Amino acid sequence: MRKFMINVNGKSYEVEVEEIKEGVPAAAPVSRPAAPKAAPAPKAAPAAKTAAPSGAAAVTAPMPGTVMSVNVKEGDEVNEGDVVCILEAMKMENEIMAPKSGKVVSVHVSAGTSVNNGDVLVSIG
Repeated sequence: MRKFMINVNGKSYEVEVEEIKEGVPAAAPVSRPAAPKAAPAPKAAPAAKTAAPSGAAAVTAPMPGTVMSVNVKEGDEVNEGDVVCILEAMKMENEIMAPKSGKVVSVHVSAGTSVNNGDVLVSIG
């Protein structure tokens, strides 16, 4: 048996490799217990689903993720296409834009909030 150190994704593992010589049968494989798995990270509390006020356009989350920043506050004037918040999903930052021009009626999330697909982020009247 020969021992080697192997690095995988920054973690070092010690492995043993048996050298097989021609004509000599290999020994039975040695079974070792699997390395313990890390405990799953605790999940953040889901954001409360709130509805947009009547007559206001709801800017909703297009996918589950975490709100990185909210670029508007109540009373701000926005134009169609302005970035209202940044949503991190699948390790990418996604700009969430205003679907229409108007005044921000309410902001339903804050930075660090976890959201699901369809959750209301901002309401524009």
